[in-house]
Amino acid sequence: MDKTVMIIGYGNDLRSDDGVGQRIANEIAAWGLSTVKSLAVHQLTPDLAATLASFELAIFVDACFPCEGFDVQVRSLLPTSSCTLVGHTGDPRSLLALTQAIYGYCPQAWWVTVPGINFEVGDRISQIADNGKAIALVKISHILDKVKNLCANLED
Repeated sequence: MDKTVMIIGYGNDLRSDDGVGQRIANEIAAWGLSTVKSLAVHQLTPDLAATLASFELAIFVDACFPCEGFDVQVRSLLPTSSCTLVGHTGDPRSLLALTQAIYGYCPQAWWVTVPGINFEVGDRISQIADNGKAIALVKISHILDKVKNLCANLED
């Protein structure tokens, strides 16, 4: 089976908790899942549209401050061009809209945001971000299990 899921963890790994998205993407890459491609990037850039166009599902992972109640949030995304795609402040919805505009298709998408409190220069994440990372990995694993089960049912 071809890779069906693209995971993009983004953020600045030299700004403490801001790097949690990259850490999550790297950990998922280490799982060695045959249907998942996982990228750790500093920021969302327009060139990612070409990659996204070849996947059925995209999961974007980023740090947030402050998050609602310091909970890991998982929400579905739709493409929208109302947001800009400029540097790290780029919004995944804009990247999806760009993918749709160029390739006539964009994958179903989820946005996982992990709470952080320390965005100062550094390479260590706070306990809050580390706890959020563990929760996010479980939530992403559940999404991947659902995709796997759906693909298995389609093959039957």
